[in-house]
Amino acid sequence: MNSLLLNAAAEQMANVSATGLAEYAWLMVAIPLLVSGFLLVCGRATDKWGHWLAVAASWSSFLLGFIIFCQMIGQAPAERSILAPVFTWFKAGSGNEAVEFSWNLLLDPLSMTFVLLVTFVGSLIHVYSVAYMEHDPDRRRFFAYLNFFVASMLTLVLSDSYVALFFGWEGVGLASYLLIGFWNHELPNAVAAKKAFVMNRVGDLGLLLAMMSMYAEFNSMKFVDVLGASRSGDMTGGWATAIGLFLLLAACGKSAQFPLQAWLGDAMAGPTPVSALIHAATMVTAGVYLIVRSGDIFVASPTAQLCVAIVGAITLLFGAIVGCAKDDMKKVLAASTMSQIGYMMLGAGLGPIGWTLAIFHLFVHGFFKAQLFLGAGSVMHAMNEQVDMRRFGALRTVMKVSWICFGIAWLAILGIPPFSGFFSKEPIIAAAFNTAAFGTTGAWIFGLVSMVGAGITSFYMSRLFFMIFHGEKRWTTEFDGGSDVHPHEASWLMNGPIVVLSVFSLAMGMVLGFTEKFNQWLEPVTGTAAATESATVSVLSHAAISVITLILVLCGLALAFVMYVHKPVPKVAPASNALVEAARVDLYQDTVNESVAMLPAQLLTVGVGGADRGLIDGIVRGIAWCAQALGRTLSHVQNGYIRAYASYILGGVLLALVLVVGSQLV
Repeated sequence: MNSLLLNAAAEQMANVSATGLAEYAWLMVAIPLLVSGFLLVCGRATDKWGHWLAVAASWSSFLLGFIIFCQMIGQAPAERSILAPVFTWFKAGSGNEAVEFSWNLLLDPLSMTFVLLVTFVGSLIHVYSVAYMEHDPDRRRFFAYLNFFVASMLTLVLSDSYVALFFGWEGVGLASYLLIGFWNHELPNAVAAKKAFVMNRVGDLGLLLAMMSMYAEFNSMKFVDVLGASRSGDMTGGWATAIGLFLLLAACGKSAQFPLQAWLGDAMAGPTPVSALIHAATMVTAGVYLIVRSGDIFVASPTAQLCVAIVGAITLLFGAIVGCAKDDMKKVLAASTMSQIGYMMLGAGLGPIGWTLAIFHLFVHGFFKAQLFLGAGSVMHAMNEQVDMRRFGALRTVMKVSWICFGIAWLAILGIPPFSGFFSKEPIIAAAFNTAAFGTTGAWIFGLVSMVGAGITSFYMSRLFFMIFHGEKRWTTEFDGGSDVHPHEASWLMNGPIVVLSVFSLAMGMVLGFTEKFNQWLEPVTGTAAATESATVSVLSHAAISVITLILVLCGLALAFVMYVHKPVPKVAPASNALVEAARVDLYQDTVNESVAMLPAQLLTVGVGGADRGLIDGIVRGIAWCAQALGRTLSHVQNGYIRAYASYILGGVLLALVLVVGSQLV
């Protein structure tokens, strides 16, 4: 069935030449990239208006992308894969040995979905940031980095080859480093940026190895060649497994999936709009895009496909458990991102039946997750940058707009109908119970994991919502022992983008989910939607899955209400069991990383350094010492006395005579 879906998609899609406005698609990348460079080069001269130029650049990219999207909608599905040439980077060799790399943009339903998400959500975050960063003296530099982030992500998703994708891949890594460490005068921020950068380099190694393997096997790194070979059966199982696992390693680094997830929580050290951009529209979604775009490779290797699903299942539970024990509002949201990306990876690991579901959840998640982070930023703005939820409570009385908007996003991520998360996450849970990918045993394991994850998500996100907006006031002088905060609603420059995102979080699931429009849009890339197949081979009926999942979600919500609204929230964390203690320190992920990776690497470094100093340097110093000793010994021969020199000559002559006579006698 998987091969039939892939072949159907391949027959439908064939790259056509760009016409009309699609010929200028490169401007979507060029405009924010040029503005970013302009703001950095011009320096303080643009401080007063540079941020608005960056906002205009981001909206320009969205407008151009939206027009191209409308142009594609009017075309037949078979004509929705457009190749827009940009320039030829280099040519070398001739004949069969010729190597040429042309930089082209691939405009197809998958890439355009990301273009709309990145530019629209990114532009709203730009607008929000104008007010959020109003008093920061380096606001111009911040917006330059934001524009560079958007340009890099667009480069990544619009590339027609893994080489071009790699440039965007590295670009988002650099942008995240610059933005996470934006306030690098504070040591924790600088350390967090370095941690994200280093851990992503581990993932980048996987992408490099995958690219080298592709070139070694197919003499090409273009999507059409590599994916075509895997689809036609020209890619052997061994190569498919190796390349698939390398790509999975890359995705784990960029999307903060197990075992390379440790950087995501620390990345909250950056300004809150950065967190919204990273978690909603750019960096962490890149890994899911890579897996789905390379889906044919994983279909050719069941082992690699299974590993993707396992990584997703582990991470969705990991993030959910960690989120239950955090009191830092932003770190709870970071854990939720890790968990939700885990759902997407699980969907992508199910094969063609899950690719569209993974991208749909990614698309919907981008809106309500941006809304949650921007709402958290508004709360921080009102509470003197406080992030400890134990110091909040009852903010609904003074921040009604934020309460309503945050509540919509909260219900969306819980998956409560009719909010958008219900239409995107519940189908992944249903597909996980499908036996098509991993048989009956796999269906039960992945299905139950995803279902339990939904219940845990409901608990910790309800805990977050109730601790911030409900319960007693914990920011008063009587409670906090002198806290000087005066909670207030943010300006409409901040609330406006949140309200817009609220509309999408509320309505988008119904519009795209009920009508199947999203599935039909992606079918030319991902294959025919397999909803009927999913219903017939599932170990549980779709109705049973929906009812049980909803019951678990409501139970999680009710438990959080009892614990954090009905009962007072303690000022300090109460004594707890071993699991809670482990969750508070991210299930000892840093300890494990230090033991498994850092400590052995340090020991290896010390050992290599010792060998270098003791052996290599010892040999070099030994030769030098011998030369010096020989020189000192021979220096005594040069004493300046003629009689000594005559004696040496006489001795030499006598020695020569003895040797000559001795040789004759022998």
